[in-house]
Amino acid sequence: MIPTDDTTKRIQELNDQLRRSGKGGRVLFTRGVRDLGLLDQALAAVRTFDAFTPDNDPHEEHDFGSFTLDGRKLFWKIDLYDRSIDLDSEYPPGPEDLVRVLTIMLADEY
Repeated sequence: MIPTDDTTKRIQELNDQLRRSGKGGRVLFTRGVRDLGLLDQALAAVRTFDAFTPDNDPHEEHDFGSFTLDGRKLFWKIDLYDRSIDLDSEYPPGPEDLVRVLTIMLADEY
């Protein structure tokens, strides 16, 4: 899926950078993922995720995905916050203004 405008393309690039390398934001795991000892496996699955469709990526920003690991459904999502991490933030998507947070969770923790 190719983004339709420059802003969307830039958001997608920044989200993919965080998802693939951990750079450009923070990566968090929920207690459920941690307690099951799935950190490395879950992170590897998120880094290689490429099953983006109009259903799971309607805005073409690469900010959500789901996968199955050891028979369990997991989600990952990227949210934008202001630098204080207190408030959910809106655009602009520039890395200088916002903090991207990638959260990896069990589906039932969503």
